[in-house]
Amino acid sequence: MKHLDEYRDEKIANALVAKLKSKATKPWVLMEVCGGQTHTLVRYGIDGLLPAGMEMIHGPGCPVCVTPLETIDKALTLAEMPNVILATYGDMMRVPGSTTDLLHVKAKGGNVRMVYSPLDALKIARENPSREIVFFGVGFETTAPPNAAAVWQAGRQGITNFSLLASHVLVPPALRALLSDSGNRVQGLIAPGHVCSIVGLDDYHSIAHEFHLPIVVGGFEPVDLLEAIVLLVDQLESGRAEVENQYSRSVRVEGNPLAQTMLTDVLEVCDRKWRGLGEIPKSGLKVRAKYAAWDAEAKFGLADKFVEEPKECISAMILQGRKKPPECSAFGVRCTPERPLGAPMVSSEGACAAYYQYRRYESAAELAGGAR
Repeated sequence: MKHLDEYRDEKIANALVAKLKSKATKPWVLMEVCGGQTHTLVRYGIDGLLPAGMEMIHGPGCPVCVTPLETIDKALTLAEMPNVILATYGDMMRVPGSTTDLLHVKAKGGNVRMVYSPLDALKIARENPSREIVFFGVGFETTAPPNAAAVWQAGRQGITNFSLLASHVLVPPALRALLSDSGNRVQGLIAPGHVCSIVGLDDYHSIAHEFHLPIVVGGFEPVDLLEAIVLLVDQLESGRAEVENQYSRSVRVEGNPLAQTMLTDVLEVCDRKWRGLGEIPKSGLKVRAKYAAWDAEAKFGLADKFVEEPKECISAMILQGRKKPPECSAFGVRCTPERPLGAPMVSSEGACAAYYQYRRYESAAELAGGAR
């Protein structure tokens, strides 16, 4: 595939593995943050190529997975309203709320539509002036700017029947929460390339200094991740704790200033609950008061409520990197993509979905232990 072949080249990958094995002298524990990186690691068996004892653990980098049940229930409430068209991305359709999911609401007559962009939802609003169109927008700093742009455009064009149900979260506060925990084992971090392409590297320099933690901004192809791991191990072996940018073809030090301007104009920092992590101060984004007319929570008076997670689902442990999917007794048995207990099994970036798709026929002992 044009522009991708070199990042999937077997010879380059094998050379990086050999380099890694020549450098590593200790059983380092590394975490990749992004769910897209997790899927690449699992799909291509990269963790199985690492030196004996070295472990990759998966972080909370799946935006769908960390969306709390309370927010999904708000979307369900909106979808059941007779005058509302709820638009969202495909992987949100089957994420379970406390009682059902959007796909079942749609099957029962709710007007739920899958879109590929918030601008698709804005188009639906133009075409249906007598209906209220709500875009259910989730994601990290990567998807926040285009969602903010849709609100900004609705305001400029006077489209009053469009609003945003925003469930955006910020990566650095979550990383600080994980790294501050007494049970933290992370010794090196692969930072999410797509997020850094928007916000730049400043926050990650602060984290590296605060926790004396090597950080490498990584891409999403096999060679990207192997190179990022080599760079991390080189830092660890030499006692350094710096930020390096492996994904320089897409990430600039300053990020994307235009996207940052759009984001800060429409959205503001707030406290946010994460599924599996609880409420983390200043870890989310909400619609600013000046755009309240396009804020679905304000427009429809959606109240917060507490919802308990399913007791059998260990998504909290998965998202914290404390366990891997095969260590869940329900994995592949009582929790499958057709009947998920939690979001990590149905999201396109969920760790459970990755293991189910690529490794469910391997033994649980091999998967949980990372046998090589």
